Amino acid sequence: MDRTDMPTFDALMNPLIAALHELGGSGTIEEINSTVIEKANLSDEQVELLHNPDRGGGQTEVEYRLGWTRTYLKKYGLLDNSSRGVWALTAEGRKVTRVDPRRVRRVVQQQSASSRDPSETFEPDEAQSWREELLEALQAMDPSAFERLIQRLLRESGFVKVAVTGQSGDGGIDGKGVMRLGGLLSFHVIFQCKR
Repeated sequence: MDRTDMPTFDALMNPLIAALHELGGSGTIEEINSTVIEKANLSDEQVELLHNPDRGGGQTEVEYRLGWTRTYLKKYGLLDNSSRGVWALTAEGRKVTRVDPRRVRRVVQQQSASSRDPSETFEPDEAQSWREELLEALQAMDPSAFERLIQRLLRESGFVKVAVTGQSGDGGIDGKGVMRLGGLLSFHVIFQCKR
């Protein structure tokens, strides 16, 4: 198969945004990739094409290109990720259903190399104020937003295939997911959570 038959990383931007919306606003790389593959109608041949077959390894060309897609959308301000490999739509990303890939590429490539210092320190009073603000925000949160928050929290805790099955407005969430332990065991878990 010719690599030119494969969608470019920027052509995968809109399917990736749609996939994250479908997944409830966040997902693991595995969940996002499989949903994008489905949404982009990629063939088995495209999905199985290795990025660098001479070196061995298991990364496919689709996985490689989706890595660049996530990176560009993050730098554009629509995605964020955690150290556990969970990617989520930002507040701005939740408002967007489609982007102009050429504009995203242009903006990201023009961004300066300046970076923020992530090591902000909090004084004890500031930390207490932050906790109070968080509690108020959680109490005022819309039930569907709370469901997305819990879904993301479970993904950050190591769950995969997290699905919210409860109805919005029930004051909590009901759902299911798979908890993986040590790469050898996985447990199907049904959960309920209340604010």
